[in-house]
Amino acid sequence: MKHFLFIILIFAYINTKSQIIVSGMITDNKNKPLYGVSIVLKNTYDGATTDSLGKYSFTTTEKGEQLLQATISGYNAIVQKIIIGSSPLNQNLSLKEQITELRAVVISAGSFAASDKVKGAVLSSLDVVTTPSANGDLTSAFKTLPGTQQVGESEGLFVRGGTATETKIFMDGNVVNNFFYTSTPGIATRGRFNPFLFKGTVFSTGGYSALYGQALSAALILESKDLPERTEADLSLSVVGVGGGIQHLSKDKKSSWGVSVNYTNLWLAFNVIKQKQDFFQLPLVNQGDFNFRFKTKNGGFVKYYGYVSSNKTGFRAADIDSINLKDAFSIKNLNTYQNISWKDGIGNGWKINTGISFSTNKDDISNETQDAENKKFTSSDPIYAYKNFTLANRARYAQARAVFEKKLIGLNAVRFGAEYFYSSEKSTYTLNDGTSITQKVDDHIVAAFAETDIYVTNNLAAKIGTRLEHSAIINKFNIAPRVSLAYKVGQNAQASIAYGIFYQNPERKYLPGLAGLDYSRASHYIAQYIKQTMGYTFRVEAFYKKYNNLYKTDTSFKGQEIAANNNGYGDAKGIELFWRDKQTIKDVDYWFSYSYLNTKRNFLNYPTAIQPSFAATHTASFVFKRFVLPLKIQFNLSYNFATGRPYYRIAKNAQGKYAITDEGKTINYNSMSFSVNYLPKIGRKDAKSFIVWVLGVTNVLGQNQVYTYNYNYNGTRKEAVTPPSKRFVFIGCFLSFGIDRTQDAINNNL
Repeated sequence: MKHFLFIILIFAYINTKSQIIVSGMITDNKNKPLYGVSIVLKNTYDGATTDSLGKYSFTTTEKGEQLLQATISGYNAIVQKIIIGSSPLNQNLSLKEQITELRAVVISAGSFAASDKVKGAVLSSLDVVTTPSANGDLTSAFKTLPGTQQVGESEGLFVRGGTATETKIFMDGNVVNNFFYTSTPGIATRGRFNPFLFKGTVFSTGGYSALYGQALSAALILESKDLPERTEADLSLSVVGVGGGIQHLSKDKKSSWGVSVNYTNLWLAFNVIKQKQDFFQLPLVNQGDFNFRFKTKNGGFVKYYGYVSSNKTGFRAADIDSINLKDAFSIKNLNTYQNISWKDGIGNGWKINTGISFSTNKDDISNETQDAENKKFTSSDPIYAYKNFTLANRARYAQARAVFEKKLIGLNAVRFGAEYFYSSEKSTYTLNDGTSITQKVDDHIVAAFAETDIYVTNNLAAKIGTRLEHSAIINKFNIAPRVSLAYKVGQNAQASIAYGIFYQNPERKYLPGLAGLDYSRASHYIAQYIKQTMGYTFRVEAFYKKYNNLYKTDTSFKGQEIAANNNGYGDAKGIELFWRDKQTIKDVDYWFSYSYLNTKRNFLNYPTAIQPSFAATHTASFVFKRFVLPLKIQFNLSYNFATGRPYYRIAKNAQGKYAITDEGKTINYNSMSFSVNYLPKIGRKDAKSFIVWVLGVTNVLGQNQVYTYNYNYNGTRKEAVTPPSKRFVFIGCFLSFGIDRTQDAINNNL
């Protein structure tokens, strides 16, 4: 026994002598110690875990070349080759943080995301339709965000000193022409598309991606929905019309189709709420759409959306050049839009996103001077001779594009592609005496683009891209570099900067212009700070835009204002604030936005650089939502404010040059709107159904609003352009059968 114990002691002593201590320190790429890192020799049981100082130590009997592995959640694992000899080994390691979507900085300078799922979103899809001042219109909801103007006499988004035509709208990558119903004098028209068509929206007020072009100021990028959750039907009844539709999901949940129809007639609304205009043809709209979607075997999607609408309206308004005459304006419109897209994986980590769209637009417009008895008035006086006319506009648009994308390590990615855009617009202007003028403008735009996302760490990222375009009208190339950087500056906070060059062709109404025209150009410089948690968002952004080669217009021999040269210029600078809070007050959600804009432009027929008539220096919006959970009632309030906008009368002087003959500023814009949403239960408890009753009132307080002023022929008289009515009241009921969305509405407000 003594000999046996002696042998054991000898072996234990030898084994102790053969053990080697392996130790060291584990840090991140900022040289900060990492706690809880698992350290092991691969294919052995030897290892340890780092302490609060990042230090580790363990013993091993292994010898020679070994693999030391360090792992911890949120960081890339590392395997280091080491040589174990007879002496203690000290091995320090540095781990690189994993770049993941949940932890990575978001490149957001110049943009707002509206989605239920997109990281960094400030508005959800439900927010869009519960904002009282929006009346269910997508673009009107975005007017509560900083950077936009409260322009009420014309449709569109006026962003950071840019005109409405400088903001382009895209659906699944393709530009949407005629997104709004055709303009009527002094009345802003709505967007054509239902907000519930889209699962995601990015509103870029500047510095947007190189994948999009021909927008000097901003881009509204819409992504249509994929498959519905289940088969469902919906029905809407309101004071302005009736509508309904169905979305059918296949049994294997890999495809769906849907159809909807809507009929709008403002007879009831306009008979209760008297309008400033005398409508002899009440606004009437017939609209229908169809879609189908299916999953591919690789998990991609093919989506088709088709739309058709017809509308007509006609009204009389006092003629500004006389005391007792009227101008009778009428319009008939037929619009179609088709969009098919395919998004899929094509192997080896590559993805393709391609689409084709085709749209048509037909306008038949007439204007007639009438007397007190609503009978046609004719005169040889040229002032009135040009007021009796018909205008026939015919337009066709087509676009094809393809984008290829490959994900690299982490969130790094590269994408590139090309697109072709065709437009053909023809207008025939016919005077009362039979004189007819026909103009046709065709354009072919070819573009190529490339862009890359570079994530150095979770805290630092960049988006770098460029775009090359050629337009047949301009017959020149342009190249537009764009870059954005984002850096985390603290918990839930980041700073971003962006720079980009943007080009755009002249508006169609100023074409055909004189020879030798070039692209108009804008350079964007943006700096942003944003702090965002689940409960609140704070965002401040400063910007500067420099305009070059803006289009100056002159009167052609046919009396039309045409693009004469590119001698225009201007700039816009300002600062914007946005605050949204969902947590401070129980069951209350509110947001506030403010914009300061300092802009001047010398373009069109402006004689010098002046503040544009569509731009206010200060704008602000406040939106408040209170959800009473036991009653399932939501109270919504919004208040929009803007300082007075400048107005001018610009006419040619005796020297044949444009000059300002009168100018001023409108009163401040104030409008408070209110709505109530009631979500009662209907049917059996297990029934999948959803109902919302809506009561909405715009400009509740009846505050006076003046958008701008119109002048008579010789400038001796001016009239304020005001809303058609001081208030508008909406009462409607929306039903959904097949899926209960009550909980969605509740969750959105908790």
